[in-house]
Amino acid sequence: MSDPIKKITLKNGTVRYRFVVDIGSDPITGKRQQKTYTYDLKREAIAERSKIINETAQGTYVRPSKMTLAEYLDEWLPPVVRDLSENTKRSYADALRPARDRLGRKQLQALTKADIEQLVTWMLTSGRKRGGKVGSGLSGRSVALTLGRLTAALKTALDEGKVVRNVAALVNPPAYKPKKQGTWSKAEVQTFLTTAATERLHAAWRMSLYGLRRGEVLGLRWAEDVDLDAKTITINLTRVLVDYKIIVKEPKSENGLRTLPLDDELVAALRALRAKQAAEKLAAGPAYADSGWVVVDELGEPVHPERYSDDFGRVLARAEVPRIVLHGARHTAISLMEKSGVPISIISKWAGHYDVKFTYGAYVHAEDEDLHEGTAALGKLYKIN
Repeated sequence: MSDPIKKITLKNGTVRYRFVVDIGSDPITGKRQQKTYTYDLKREAIAERSKIINETAQGTYVRPSKMTLAEYLDEWLPPVVRDLSENTKRSYADALRPARDRLGRKQLQALTKADIEQLVTWMLTSGRKRGGKVGSGLSGRSVALTLGRLTAALKTALDEGKVVRNVAALVNPPAYKPKKQGTWSKAEVQTFLTTAATERLHAAWRMSLYGLRRGEVLGLRWAEDVDLDAKTITINLTRVLVDYKIIVKEPKSENGLRTLPLDDELVAALRALRAKQAAEKLAAGPAYADSGWVVVDELGEPVHPERYSDDFGRVLARAEVPRIVLHGARHTAISLMEKSGVPISIISKWAGHYDVKFTYGAYVHAEDEDLHEGTAALGKLYKIN
């Protein structure tokens, strides 16, 4: 049998050692593929050929490919996000965008740990392209999210035999401290509601402070979702902003589909809103859009999510209460319910969460003044009669 390692003498007299191996069939054309390897020393060629034959037998051989990282992400991402909400799909794409921008044209198999480290450094120092000063650094959370998504993608590439190792998994994510969600005290909620009482959207602000998500408030319809006689609202739809487009969809989980009982104050606020809209419809005549949504403007058009958030900020400034984002109203409601002794199982169901641990970990907040309750409780327990 002839020696599979061929001795090659170049024109300048240099000697090389070359061998050819089958690397399987092309996945698209089905044609047989071969790859040629050339080494300076015969022992190197023998060692590499033995390694390839052994890996091929074990099914661990990685066939050389010129596929770029961007091409692989285009292949990897669609099935991963297929059943996820539009918001979550967008978050995946946004997280991977820095990796595409910096490393997308690099061959997948040529990626190194140094490439990923440089990506992380760039993001932390000058990777911002929007949402602040362009060219400044991104938050540690943003960088960790990108690294996490890229690590997941390369793990799949490793499992599929497209890469030898997951180089992203070798990089430590940057340390970051999650930003504490701002919330209001009971007194601050009452101050805000007093100020908001004269606003058209007073009932909507009240629902936000009852723990409803923005999309849930904006997704309510008078005929299908609101029953003022039964004193209930049912969350069937959400109106959310995704990539600057309004999308109407069902809640992303079955837990989000729920019917909530209303107290008399919220019922009264909703009745007042409906009466106000009836008067506006009469005054506007044909110009009124009878859309059926609960949260609409003076001409019946559904309120844009960003306008809803902006108006919330305008009212809280007038109320002179601490500034929080709109989602902080949801955190406020859940925290105040917990402090009032409502069982966490009920709070979690009210909020439409899938897990009480998530409700506790993400939405229940204690403030410094709450520590006095602990002192009072211990004082009663340890009091000597």
